[in-house]
This record gives sequence, structure tokens and C-alpha cells, in this order.
Amino acid sequence: MIRAAIFDLDGVIVDTAKYHYLAWRRLAGELGFEFTEADNERLKGVSRMQSLDILLEVGGFGAAAFSEAQREEMAERKNRWYVESVSQMTPAEILSGVPSFLEEVRADGVRTALGSASRNTGLILDRLNLRGMFDTVVDGTMVERTKPDPEVFLKCAAALGAVPAGQCVVFEDAEAGIEAAAAGGMCSVGVGSPDVLRRADLVIPGFEGVEWRNIVNRLSMSE
Repeated sequence: MIRAAIFDLDGVIVDTAKYHYLAWRRLAGELGFEFTEADNERLKGVSRMQSLDILLEVGGFGAAAFSEAQREEMAERKNRWYVESVSQMTPAEILSGVPSFLEEVRADGVRTALGSASRNTGLILDRLNLRGMFDTVVDGTMVERTKPDPEVFLKCAAALGAVPAGQCVVFEDAEAGIEAAAAGGMCSVGVGSPDVLRRADLVIPGFEGVEWRNIVNRLSMSE
């Protein structure tokens, strides 16, 4: 029996990945190297500082190339650019099928949570007018460990009233998120490509035309 549905934000509810990428690419350009969309795939589901480390690695910078203060400044600069972009978002940017799917989940008596590594989750939800669709929100300001550690999802379950992990389903678009769900003892639905999300219990291309009860039935059959 599924009592809670936990959703990642980026790539599941809305596509802010493009804004992250543009900000990281801008930073790379200022540092004198190119950061491609293929490079950007490595940043999915990881924290801001981990993302910066990967970007610097792509640029050929060693671990000692910058001081901690310089790294913090670069990460903050990137985030300012990103926030400038998402501050202009509108509900039109919600991914297709998401609002009706969330309504179906809640109409079925299932609690909803949003669990994201993003520190700007609140801003984005407010811009999309979606905050009221989630019973609880756990974001990057509330966790110490990033995916694939299950901390964010376990905190969501706890905030929903200590829902057992086995009664939670996680919707994720990143491999690290699928691994986090498994590590937390939760089932998972991958949103995206089956080739990337092989460890998910079920994979869907998106929410357009997808019915909640069909998801529940398919997960039951896979147990």
C-alpha cells in the first residue's frame, strides 16, 4: 500500500536544469574553458559545491587551484545568475501533465512531498504556484548529505507523519535519486530514459497521459 508520493523538483516537476546549465557554462566561460551539455549531465542530483568540483575538474583545475573562499564565491556567483533566471519563471514552465497527476495522487488520499537538493526550491514553487500541492517540502537547506544518500527522502517520510519507507514511492529523473530511494527502502519511478534509470522499479517518459492508479497497479505487479 502506497501512503506517500515523494517528488524530486528539477526534471520531474519543472525543467530548471537549463538554467543551472546556463549559469555553470557562464562560470566556465569566465574561467576560460567550455562546459558542454554532456559535461552537465554529471551534475544531476548532486550538491552545488560538488557540482563546482566537477566543473573545475572538467576545466583541468586541480583540487588546490582555488582556496575555499574562492570556491564559495564562485558557487555563490553561479547561484545569483541561476536565481535571476528562475525568478522570472511562470506556471507555464511546469512540465506537461504534472498538475493533473498531483491532483490525482492527493484525491486518492496519498500524502505528497517534495524532496530536492536545490536550495531555491521555495522560490521555484512560489513562482509556479505549486506549494499548496505538497504536504511537506524538504530542500537543500535542510539536509547534510546529498543523493545518493537517502536523507532527503527519509526526512520527507518523517515529516509526513513517519510514513514507513516501504509505503513511499519516489519520482526521480536522476540516477543518484533512484539510488537514494533504493538506499532508503523506497520504491521508485524514474521519469525519463530507461537506459539511464535502469535501477528504477518503473520508468515513465513523463506525466502527460499517465494516471496515478495505473502507476500504483504497475508497481504492485512488480513486487
